[in-house]
Amino acid sequence: MSMEPLDGENQKKRVCYFFDSDIGGFHYGPGHPMKPTRIRMCHSLVMNYGLYKKMEIFRAKPATKREMTQFHSDEYVDFLSKITPSNMNSFVREQHKYDCPVFDGLFDYCSISAGGSMEGAARLSRDKCDIAVNWAGGLHHAKKSEASGFCYVNDIVLGVLELLRYHKRVLYIDIDVHHGDGVEEAFYTTDRVMTVSFHKYGEYFPGTGELRDIGVMKGKYYALNFPLRDGISDENYKSVFEPVIQQVMESYDPSAIVLQCGTDSLSGDKLGCLNLSMRGHANCVKFVKSFNKPLLLLGGGGYTMRNVSRAWAYETGLAAGVELGPDIPVNEYYEYFGPDYLLDVRSSNTDDLNTPAYLNRVKQIVMENLRHCGGVPSVQMTDTPTLPIDAEMDDPNADEDLIPPDTRRPQRLLDTRIQNDGELSDSDDEGEGGRRNHARHRDLDTVENGGGGISGRKYGLGAGIMHTSTAPTHGAGPKVESPPSLAENGEVEVKMENGSEVGGGGVAAGNGTETSESMDIDSSSVPTPATVPLEAPPSLTSNS
Repeated sequence: MSMEPLDGENQKKRVCYFFDSDIGGFHYGPGHPMKPTRIRMCHSLVMNYGLYKKMEIFRAKPATKREMTQFHSDEYVDFLSKITPSNMNSFVREQHKYDCPVFDGLFDYCSISAGGSMEGAARLSRDKCDIAVNWAGGLHHAKKSEASGFCYVNDIVLGVLELLRYHKRVLYIDIDVHHGDGVEEAFYTTDRVMTVSFHKYGEYFPGTGELRDIGVMKGKYYALNFPLRDGISDENYKSVFEPVIQQVMESYDPSAIVLQCGTDSLSGDKLGCLNLSMRGHANCVKFVKSFNKPLLLLGGGGYTMRNVSRAWAYETGLAAGVELGPDIPVNEYYEYFGPDYLLDVRSSNTDDLNTPAYLNRVKQIVMENLRHCGGVPSVQMTDTPTLPIDAEMDDPNADEDLIPPDTRRPQRLLDTRIQNDGELSDSDDEGEGGRRNHARHRDLDTVENGGGGISGRKYGLGAGIMHTSTAPTHGAGPKVESPPSLAENGEVEVKMENGSEVGGGGVAAGNGTETSESMDIDSSSVPTPATVPLEAPPSLTSNS
């Protein structure tokens, strides 16, 4: 089984999953550790595991300049929208961050990231879902007027601001290996947002997040930092994460939670120095989900792409109430997951420098800071301010007139369909969206024939959802080309690369001429490049 229901799930969660296929086309530059392709790799696993049947899939509207200026300065957003690699020399004064390069489509990339987090927050606030997932978000280092740490627009702050329009108090939790300095700085003086960050501290980027950083003025004691040393294990991480978050929930009582799931805290990350396994990282998601509060799951750091996509796909499954199987399904990035092709990311044997005495002392100080909060802060009631996103949420079908009238079931309808748990068939979407099942994949090399024989037809990895395609993987998966089909007289019809067809009585050339030459099914090969020889089943060969 590729998915198993989670034990102890007392209620099913409504999950909204945001993905834009354009995100995989952006590139920070050669040699840069941040690779947006990791989000598309994660989506490929989500689709091929069949998680799309358990949740609604959305392509969020990209954030506009006006929406970004709810947090960022007008000048900075205008700068981001104008700068390109070709004109960057005229903005020398504004550029001083070498870890944040200027690349083609920079503003579009920021818009996609921020749009998913803002729309996810908007759907949570309007009770359209219980959990919203945007792995393109989580860029927690961006400041009001400054890019930092590979982050340009702080989608987290924009998402939290959207939640604050409807929720009295919002809790932000950060499990990235780096301190969430941009988010903490944005809400450092308010008690309506509590920020809790578990991160490596000490001669490590960004250099903030000391234990004594607790907020100022009205926000004093509402910023919690748990500094960690190198190599923390799953057990030690759990021993501090769960008690702290449990106490935060009891003391602060938030009505919504934002969880930044940076995967550079995993073992083996190119920039990280912690030693969490995939399950140790995912345990944080599972624990936060157990409080049954509106939850916004966001991405973040993570620079070993194969492990990033593994962890986020597994955590998407946890959000949807299922545990993914150990074997990676065949997908367009399958070779990245070799040599074992397993989902798990294991811890290494590195030394854990976080001694029990150190962790207990830090935990004791954090708990003491929590006790200073003095109970749940009150919030003055005001009218909810209106924003452009309200019109979209109130009328989600406003653009239904743009759907082609000849389309029986548009892609948007298929993306929002969720399969019932009691569904016995695993092919409820067969024949739709290019997902026609041409062959059984129980055995990739041979397919049992109903006549009792074994056919030698080999479709490789190019059948059904597992087809390697350069087409966008948004929605119900990549489209595929049909394999050779058998005619009634036992002849095979093969589409030639030049547009001609072989079989069915002759070859139809691209210029409209016909030849009288026909091809029988038990011919030794099909004379076309990049195809595999077809052998006929014994029952069909005898009839021809």
